Amino acid sequence: MNVHQPVPAEVEEEDFFLMSNLRPSDTGLPMVVWVSNRGHARHDARVKVCRTPGDRIAVDDMAVVGIRPSPELIEGPLDGESLKLVQRWIALNADTLIGYWNSELSTRELFQNLKRIE
Repeated sequence: MNVHQPVPAEVEEEDFFLMSNLRPSDTGLPMVVWVSNRGHARHDARVKVCRTPGDRIAVDDMAVVGIRPSPELIEGPLDGESLKLVQRWIALNADTLIGYWNSELSTRELFQNLKRIE
């Protein structure tokens, strides 16, 4: 199966409500990032990134970055500097993000284990 295969809109919308949003104060990134458990997804682990800097949560202004095998832009535009920061943050937290994706970690454990980039 192609891990970058599009997911039907109804699944994406349902799963979006299962996501945890991480603000810049949580991640060290300049924007909000969403992470989730696998849920009903038919794609591999990924994060959604708000393209607008700050604490703003703009669901209509996002990019999607895959976690494995290495962080890469999957969907939506994201400027090069922001992508590099998100890739660095994902690499720093890959085990935690995958553990959360696989439902091996609770949301509390996710927050406890995540590292900020400096």
